[in-house]
Amino acid sequence: QVQLVESGGGLVQAGGSLRLSCAGSGRAFSRYAMGWFRQAPGKEREFVAAITWSGGNTDYGDSVKGRFTISRDNAKNTLYLQMNSLQPEDTAVYYCAARQGTTAAVRVDPDYWGQGTQVTVSS
Repeated sequence: QVQLVESGGGLVQAGGSLRLSCAGSGRAFSRYAMGWFRQAPGKEREFVAAITWSGGNTDYGDSVKGRFTISRDNAKNTLYLQMNSLQPEDTAVYYCAARQGTTAAVRVDPDYWGQGTQVTVSS
């Protein structure tokens, strides 16, 4: 079992930045590929980014490429999402997720989810 708790969300103006964190606990956090997803009101959940257990490989959704950066610190059992050049369309609840395996695996079918953190970008 892996427990995930997101933090760092909030209200920011367009063009601003935020860094989300996801604290993991439980068994062997460092063995899991991790991902970020988001869901805006009335829309389906969207893949944002994923990273392998080692941090050596990353994957991004097309809408965030070049603006968002995923990273992790296995010594701290923490996943991060640095979000720059935020736009109103980035407004959503952001979730972290985990699954053993590749970035593709966590992108398609995560095993564990956090409770989410709200990000609101004003125009």
